[in-house]
Amino acid sequence: MRAARLHTCGEPPQAIDVPEPLPGEGRALVAVSAAPITPLDLLCASGTSYFGEPATPYVPGVQGVGTVVASAVHAPGTRVWFPTSAGMAPGDGAMAERAVVPDADLVPLTGRVDDVHLAALGLSAIAAWTALTLTGRLEAGERVLVLGSSGVVGRVGLQAARLIGAGAVFGAALEPTADGDAAALGADGFVPLRREDDVAELAARMREVVGEVDLVLDPLCGVPASAALLCLAPRGRLVNLGSSAGEVATFSSAHLRSGTRRVLGYTNNDLTAEERRAAMAAIEAHAAAGRLAVPYEAFPLEDAAEAWTRQQRGEVHGRAVLTL
Repeated sequence: MRAARLHTCGEPPQAIDVPEPLPGEGRALVAVSAAPITPLDLLCASGTSYFGEPATPYVPGVQGVGTVVASAVHAPGTRVWFPTSAGMAPGDGAMAERAVVPDADLVPLTGRVDDVHLAALGLSAIAAWTALTLTGRLEAGERVLVLGSSGVVGRVGLQAARLIGAGAVFGAALEPTADGDAAALGADGFVPLRREDDVAELAARMREVVGEVDLVLDPLCGVPASAALLCLAPRGRLVNLGSSAGEVATFSSAHLRSGTRRVLGYTNNDLTAEERRAAMAAIEAHAAAGRLAVPYEAFPLEDAAEAWTRQQRGEVHGRAVLTL
C-alpha cells in the first residue's frame, strides 16, 4: 500500500510503498479516505515537541476519516473518524491507505458530511467545542472572545460559541483579512492584533471593542492572552489550548483574585472516548446543517511532501488534507 512516511525529523514525509498493517486483538483495520496535516503533526515531526523526538521512520497523521475494513466491534463499511498517537508514541498514523486503530477510538459517522471537510474540522473542531463546553463551561448569554480567530480552532470557536448560546462573540487575529472573515462568521466585533503590541496597549484596544467578556478561547498565549486576561469579567475564564504567539502569559494577581477569575488549561489528550464521540457528533450535525465550516485544500497522497511544506509555510488557506 501507499503511505506518507517521515524518515528524518524536520523533513517532510514522502509517499512510498509500505507493507499493509495487520490489526491485533482489540484493533481495527481502516481504509483511510482523508487525513489532515495539523499543527500537532508538524510539531511532533519537528522533533522538538514536549512528547520528545519520535522514533523514525513513521507514518504521521494524528487523525483521519475512513471506513472500517475489519473490526470486532464495528461492522465493515462503517464510516469513522479516528485519532492516533503518531509522533507522540511509537506507531504509524493516518497518512496511509490503511491504518490500524484501537476499536475503542473509532467514532462512527453518519456520512452526511464530506470526508475531506470532516477531516479538516477533526481535532481542531473538537478542541474548540470541548474547550468552550467542558473546560470553559460556556453558559447561554455569556460574552466570548476568541483569540487567533483566523485559524481553524479560532474559526470553529467563533461559530461554536454562537451555536452553544453565547450572547456576544468577538474575534482577534493578526492576519490582514481576519476582520472580514470574523464578520462573515457572525462575530459582533473584532480586535486586530499586531506583532509589536504590548500588553497595556492591546488590553486598552480590546476593551474598546469587547468591554468585558466572560470567556476567552486562547490558542495563542503570549501578549494576546495577557491582554485578554485584563478584559475578563468577574468570574470570567480564560481557556488556553496553544502557544503560537508565545510560551508565557502574565496576569495581575489583584485582578485575578478580586473577581475570582480563572485561567484553565486544555488538551485533547485528556478527553475520554465518550467525550470525543459526543463532540464529534455535535460537530458533524452542525456541519451537515451548514452551521459549521472551515476552509481546506485537498492534496492527493502522492503530493504529501508538497502539502506538508505548504502547510508548514502557512501557504494553505485553512487546513491541508491528504486524500486517499
